[in-house]
Amino acid sequence: MNRIEKSKKIGKILDDLYPDTPIPLNHFSAYTLLVAVMLSAQTTDKKVNEVTPLLFDYADTPEKMFSLKESLIRSLIKEIGLAPTKARNLKKMAKQLIEGGGVKPNWNYLENLAGVGHKTASVVMSQWYGIPAFPIDTHIHRLAARWGLSKAKNVTMTEKDLKRIWSKELWNKRHLQIIFFGREYCPARNHNLENCLICSWASSKKRIKQEMST
Repeated sequence: MNRIEKSKKIGKILDDLYPDTPIPLNHFSAYTLLVAVMLSAQTTDKKVNEVTPLLFDYADTPEKMFSLKESLIRSLIKEIGLAPTKARNLKKMAKQLIEGGGVKPNWNYLENLAGVGHKTASVVMSQWYGIPAFPIDTHIHRLAARWGLSKAKNVTMTEKDLKRIWSKELWNKRHLQIIFFGREYCPARNHNLENCLICSWASSKKRIKQEMST
């Protein structure tokens, strides 16, 4: 079974399991989504959703965020990984947004904001503005390799591989479906690939043996 054939079968499974794909990070504007995604790096979405309500009570716009002392921002997000760096970036990003006229659906503009890389920009572009993108985090990178959809060594190449095998109109949905499936059925550790809805037939015998022996 080649990658295209696999992608069609995997897509059918994902569509059946997740016909609706809500964004797992709580937000109510382009800015609050941008902040939530930025905070989610090396932190679970669950933890971000626990922290952002209070943060957004203080600052749900760039202007309000920039008015806060960095020490206060840090205390508001202290439970999140890399809090000192993220607090510094939130303050700097707020200033950039104020000077730039707010959040915009522009790749270069978003990717040049403090603390915002290609993955964060991709989430905002796809999930807020509806612009086709395929945000790749380490979890999707892992599943793409586990399912034999990509042999890429990094997330940049995995993104290119997945964009090739699924049509552009599916990218925004597939990204979230793969995340949901990974959390519910295909965790990184202690996973029985032989019993998995996808790994059982999509993973190579070598991959199954390798992962189940560790």
